[in-house]
Amino acid sequence: MIELGVNIDHVATVRQARRTYEPDPVWAAVEAHLGGADGITVHLREDRRHIQDEDVRRLRELTHIKLNLEMAATGEMVGIALQLRPEMAMLVPEGRHEITTEGGLDVAAQPARLADVVARLADAGIVSSVFIDAELRQVEAAARIGARVCELHTGPYAHAFHSQGRDAEAAPVVAELARLREAGVAIRALGMRFNAGHALNYVNVQPVAALPGVRELHIGHAIVSRALFCGMREAVREMKRLIREGAAGAPA
Repeated sequence: MIELGVNIDHVATVRQARRTYEPDPVWAAVEAHLGGADGITVHLREDRRHIQDEDVRRLRELTHIKLNLEMAATGEMVGIALQLRPEMAMLVPEGRHEITTEGGLDVAAQPARLADVVARLADAGIVSSVFIDAELRQVEAAARIGARVCELHTGPYAHAFHSQGRDAEAAPVVAELARLREAGVAIRALGMRFNAGHALNYVNVQPVAALPGVRELHIGHAIVSRALFCGMREAVREMKRLIREGAAGAPA
């Protein structure tokens, strides 16, 4: 059954705007769990612009659903992951000047280094995931380095959906969905788990949830934004409903 991982980074963004103690991301994680989240995602960035080390430590200790740690493939971040042991660590590209992650990790360009990171995580019992663009060469590279999960970057699809007047039948939207579908088939054929995320929201999520074999969707900004008006539990509950409806008719 398709699952929802809720990214709570932007709860910390609000807190860090004042460098204070509220709102508390751990409280947000508990509320997301009560709303039906299957997992919690946080991105501990090298510049610590939102989530802080102490947040991740407390989340590891206090949450009762799986924790997905997004991280750059650096020695510092691998050390933190090995110490805290989240259920899953997702390797992502990271730029100091980007507002949010702007593209998938180029696994094909750095297989030896990433294979070493994946092996170190696996030895600690941590499931390794890679955030990649929907390209066959990246899927195949992910399999070669031993990644167990591929999360497809849905940003291009979301951008097309928005720019085409939110018309799911517009040609650019259909083309982006086809890219995701084909990459998803390749991921599964190579024995990896097919996840997806980035820029998904309450309007565009259902076509992605309907892709064959997708296991998890990771969504953050849209849920935190909705939570400002209706609360985290209700925001998560509504997203979960949309995802489950979208996946209901999807082929296995």
